[in-house]
This record gives sequence, C-alpha cells and structure tokens, in this order.
Amino acid sequence: MNQPATAPRPIVDEMRERLDAALVPTNLHISNDSAQHAGHMGDDGTGESHFSVTVESAAFTGLNRVARQRLINTALADLLATRIHALAIRATAPGE
Repeated sequence: MNQPATAPRPIVDEMRERLDAALVPTNLHISNDSAQHAGHMGDDGTGESHFSVTVESAAFTGLNRVARQRLINTALADLLATRIHALAIRATAPGE
C-alpha cells in the first residue's frame, strides 16, 4: 500500500535543530524573510528561500566573522545547497 506523501518539515525547524546541536547557542533567532523577496531571483515559490539568523554561542569566542559564518554554513550545508537561497548571518560570542 502506498503511503501518502508528507510535506517536508519547515526549514526554520530544521535550521533550529541543526544550529542547536552544532553550536549550543545561548541565543538563537531565525527569521523567514522570504516574503520580502517574492518574485525576485531565488524565490522558489515555497515561501522558504530567504532567511536571517542571529546566533550567540560560546563556540564563537576568539573566532573572526568569517570563521563564525563557516561554522553556521557547515551546520546548514545541505539546506544551503538545496533549499535555502539566501542567508544573512549575525554571529556573536556571549558578552559581545
């Protein structure tokens, strides 16, 4: 018997799970900015293509901006390759 197709999980949920596991953030905010880009290049019509993340994590202590962004990009790599068109990142260590 064929199972009905299930919709993929919301990308925000997947992003939160992966960033929590990889960075153990003290603060994490993910914003879906896709509506602001409707009809623009990269808008795939799903309403889940453009995001902003603000992450505070001790994992960023002593790292420069590029190294911090690489940690986030690594945690989200397959989503960035397949489902996320654009990601704005603000990454800080506690106390910054």
